[in-house]
Amino acid sequence: MLPAFTVQPVDLTGAGDMYAAGVLYGLSMHAAPERAAQLGACAASYVVSQMGARLPGNLLETVRDILGTDA
Repeated sequence: MLPAFTVQPVDLTGAGDMYAAGVLYGLSMHAAPERAAQLGACAASYVVSQMGARLPGNLLETVRDILGTDA
């Protein structure tokens, strides 16, 4: 079981798509299934904390924040 990310939900639009994108990215990069699920949950937490499904700003910085790396 993975811990949840604590956010203030605003809009659930795009949460499932963002979760799937994070999981699929993780699996495509040969991450362990648990790590891939964690990436998906983290990505989804970003989108539910705002209105709408598009992430604002510099997406490369957002991806780096989600991954916790200099990807």
